[in-house]
Amino acid sequence: GCLMKQIPQVLMLACGALSREIEALKRQNQMDCWTVRYLPASWHNLPHKIPQGLEENLKKAKNRYSRIYVAYADCGSGGGIDRLIEDYDVERLPGAHCYEFFSGTENFETMMEEEPGTFFLTDFLVKTFEKLVIRELGLDLHPELKNEYFKNYHRLVYLAQTVDSELREKAEKAADQLELQFEYRFTGYGTLETVMNTWQQSKSYGKADQHLLA
Repeated sequence: GCLMKQIPQVLMLACGALSREIEALKRQNQMDCWTVRYLPASWHNLPHKIPQGLEENLKKAKNRYSRIYVAYADCGSGGGIDRLIEDYDVERLPGAHCYEFFSGTENFETMMEEEPGTFFLTDFLVKTFEKLVIRELGLDLHPELKNEYFKNYHRLVYLAQTVDSELREKAEKAADQLELQFEYRFTGYGTLETVMNTWQQSKSYGKADQHLLA
């Protein structure tokens, strides 16, 4: 349990696409004193919305938590998340996007060197492929657009957080649908796990929160 008076509350603002993984790691690490607020997973396709959504939440949360963490990478925001969190003195996940922190930066860079035309899927994106990829890109109504959208892609790499034959099969079907060569890589929780462990053990409080501890 978490007693408010004894243990200051910690807030994590997270991408909804990571909810299953974060909840699993929360249980694993017994992070009872953590409040996690998930922002819409659909923003995976609308990166410009992320800094805006984060800022609204950071404003509301100010002075109410001892520490705040942001469970997003840069996620296509073009440095927008970094500029924002600098103002609020909070930390985010490392790397450019979830593909990088699941696979680890070094592995990710190697994959991109091998084949720059790589389309990545995670467990979440395999599950929501029909909705977030096919329908969001309008390929259900205009399948001919596929050649336009994916003309620079040659392979689909499924970065798996869990060992799940059903998801692997779905990912293979997705690769067939997009006419891309299929590759499977098991990543587990990757850097998400190591960073959440570090955050949990961290006793450093942000400058903005010093008065809470006085």
